[in-house]
Amino acid sequence: MIQILGLPFLTCILMSSILGYLGIHVLKREVIFIDIALAQIAAVGSIVAHLAFEVHGDSLVAYVCSFGCVSLAAAFYAVIRSRIFQISLEAVIGISYAIAAAAALFLVGIAPGGHIHVQNILSGSLLWTGWKDVVVSLLTFSAVGFCFCILRKPLTNVSNGYQQALDKRITTIVWDFIFYLLLGVVITLSVQIGGVVVVFAYLIIPATISVIISSRLAVQMMIIWAAATVASITGLLFSYYLDFSIGPSVALFLGCELILIAIVARFRRGMSSLEDKSRL
Repeated sequence: MIQILGLPFLTCILMSSILGYLGIHVLKREVIFIDIALAQIAAVGSIVAHLAFEVHGDSLVAYVCSFGCVSLAAAFYAVIRSRIFQISLEAVIGISYAIAAAAALFLVGIAPGGHIHVQNILSGSLLWTGWKDVVVSLLTFSAVGFCFCILRKPLTNVSNGYQQALDKRITTIVWDFIFYLLLGVVITLSVQIGGVVVVFAYLIIPATISVIISSRLAVQMMIIWAAATVASITGLLFSYYLDFSIGPSVALFLGCELILIAIVARFRRGMSSLEDKSRL
């Protein structure tokens, strides 16, 4: 069992570590569905590569096409946020997702074996993860993490408050582009390995759990790592013994963790309010 699930588990830990940190920024920026939109746009690039060059989704050409599409989307989101104030960026993200999904469905209809390609994009291929995937993921995610470490202050300032960043004369359009570009790098690689479902789950759910429990970044990261590790182990075992897809299984257990934490947090708030009333 360890020989089968060892590398998928290691890949899950690598993905969840970087995606969990990015998820904190995504929650602060209130662009929850940026992951799905960028993943769908990356999928369009992958399908275009499949049609134009007859390559598979894990080839270098497919990665380049996907990253090219994601880079254009990152520039678009950065410009839109600084130029258009009549509608929220989340609405623009939703519109771009719908357009990208329509384009993907159209391209799938004319691509040979397109339905198989879509299935791989949604559920991923974690079970077939090899050492090459682990090494590439480690190097890529480490590079992105290093960039966030070096550029931590301006990126955090923009995430904490867009208007406050403008008041501080921070060039928000540049830092927005860098953030979405780095996020796009992680998503492009992660979706090819894990699929859209598990990538979205790793990005949003552990970060949400951590925010519910603590406001300190160090504590939040420990909570993210713990929640992702538990869900990854249970999801992998669940898929192994019951013959389900790994990605959706991990996402399912992450969702169960979030529901449990929300119930416990609600119960604790209720108990605290009762104690306050009893003191009056």
